[in-house]
Amino acid sequence: MTDLDTRAAPGRSAAPRRASLRRAAPALLGYAAVRALGLLVLAVWSAARDKSAYTLLTARWDSLWYSRVADGGYGYEVRLPHGDVHSDLAFFPLLPWLERLGAAVSPLSYADAGLVVSLLASLAAAWGIYAVGEHVHGRRAGICLVLLWAVLPVGVVQSMAYSESLFTALAAWSLYAVLTRRWVTAGALALLAGLTRPVGLAVAAAVWVAAVAAFARSGSHPAADGAPGSGRAPGEGARRALGMLLAPLGAAGYVLWVGHRTGDGVFGYLDVQAGWRNGFDGGWAFARFVADMFTSFPSALGGAGLVVGVALVVLLYAAGVRRREPLPLLVYTGLVTLLALCASGYFGSKPRLLLPAFPLLLPLAVALARVRTSRSAAVLAILAAGSAAYGAFWLNGSGPP
Repeated sequence: MTDLDTRAAPGRSAAPRRASLRRAAPALLGYAAVRALGLLVLAVWSAARDKSAYTLLTARWDSLWYSRVADGGYGYEVRLPHGDVHSDLAFFPLLPWLERLGAAVSPLSYADAGLVVSLLASLAAAWGIYAVGEHVHGRRAGICLVLLWAVLPVGVVQSMAYSESLFTALAAWSLYAVLTRRWVTAGALALLAGLTRPVGLAVAAAVWVAAVAAFARSGSHPAADGAPGSGRAPGEGARRALGMLLAPLGAAGYVLWVGHRTGDGVFGYLDVQAGWRNGFDGGWAFARFVADMFTSFPSALGGAGLVVGVALVVLLYAAGVRRREPLPLLVYTGLVTLLALCASGYFGSKPRLLLPAFPLLLPLAVALARVRTSRSAAVLAILAAGSAAYGAFWLNGSGPP
């Protein structure tokens, strides 16, 4: 990575990849153990209900749409009786491209390839999350951050043929590249994240905010970077500008392509999402959905849980602001959270849409890192068991839409 400024992160950023992997090994092993437990519980639970855990992971909900795009390209849509149109153009192309590649170079089906991509991407995501946590708060906090992300109640999605793991891996490593001033790498990964999910624009925004802040601090034109006494690597400003240029190209390119294909211009993708009854209304529809849950006693318990969950998310973000977490993390997390909570549809999807917002867990990771290892391990073990049970129950029930 030629755009590394070793002065920005001495020793850590310049460490060989193998040394970085050795430092991350406890986090990755712990993450793998949590995911293995979740899959084991899912398999047993599903068998008891005469269902296939493999089908739940690879051939339901969005997984079917991704496999269909991988198989035949775009152009499939479902017209519902009440007039809505569900088009496969709502699904960004990177995961289907990788599924097609996996099926082309191996005997795997598209669904199999999607599962393999997700499993590998989840490990890459765990490594990237560790790298961010270690860079910001040290090794113990990095390990705790990964394990907290692993034991989230909807963590089973990390093992599904969905795009959450792939997106989180690209986002985490892009953010780490920003934090360590690898501008071209950050921009390229943001581009790929933008080809994975629409919220990839949050990664691009983080790159832009960090780059603009760096330009403001330098107080000079990119060409002046690297001058004697500047404290910056030669050409850093040019690489920073290139990273900014690359970052939004993935999401913007796909949205513009959809607009061209549908003939609706820049609003084409919004029209596609509207066909799914999904849009951005500032959270009004979600608020009404929660309020309606309080009209009867059984559902009121679920409504109370949603209120507590949203409050916890807001409190965690506020804690990150108070702790003055790095600006790129705050921008990225804020946008992911805002888009997840303020979308007008698919209210049951909001927990999984928040999965990529891993920096929300930083305050908890720092607190857990200060606890004795035996106690933190016990807490994480209990959470892992609860996550495994909930994931199995969830996928065998309503599951993610």
